[in-house]
Amino acid sequence: MALSNIFETPAPGFNFDNTARNAALEGLFDGGKTPKPMKTGTTIAGVVFKDGVVLGADTRATSDEVVADKMCAKIHYIAPNIYGRNPRVVMAVNILQDMLYRYRGQIGANLILGGVDCTGNHLYTVGPYGDVDKVPYLSMGSGDLAALGILEDGFKPDLELEPAKELVRAAIQAGIMNDLGSGNNIDICVITKQGVDYIRPYQESQYKDNRYTCTSHSLLNRHGDHRRAGKLKLIRLI
Repeated sequence: MALSNIFETPAPGFNFDNTARNAALEGLFDGGKTPKPMKTGTTIAGVVFKDGVVLGADTRATSDEVVADKMCAKIHYIAPNIYGRNPRVVMAVNILQDMLYRYRGQIGANLILGGVDCTGNHLYTVGPYGDVDKVPYLSMGSGDLAALGILEDGFKPDLELEPAKELVRAAIQAGIMNDLGSGNNIDICVITKQGVDYIRPYQESQYKDNRYTCTSHSLLNRHGDHRRAGKLKLIRLI
């Protein structure tokens, strides 16, 4: 009779059968307590516009309740070419997908990859288990709900460059203002067929030291750190 349970079809929905087992195992072994997951926070976003892709990210890196870095660069250059010729964006996506799938989620990296190639403008999200989606706009991180609301409200097909930059900036700003794990400056990266315009910082936070004043944010209408390089950019969630 007991063996018949082996062949029973599992019931759909969530299964919490291992909860009691895990609690019992914790009491049997010294130091065998289930590790507490470390919370990391950020807000990253991307938008496909008429002539390319705009990526954006905040610059705060957190480790649990500690702000580890206030100027963390989360938009990373990949490569102008692979094996002597210009790569398609999907090639870079496949490489990231294969690498993350190999570790079955043990590398907790949620990635947004944007680029422009001969087939058009592309924006992908790559999850820690190797799952891939191609989207016209996207936000990820602990502040993604606030950012996604801005993107859904303001996105339109065939956006021009300046409206696309402002949309990404507003999305990241919403994540910063509504999430303690996101903050400090905003970096913007514009990718077109002509190259890459990496503006760091695009918007800089200004903190006043007076005791009873609040944090204010001002938009810098300047081009900070411009880098012209290849046409593929990766933005990461840490």
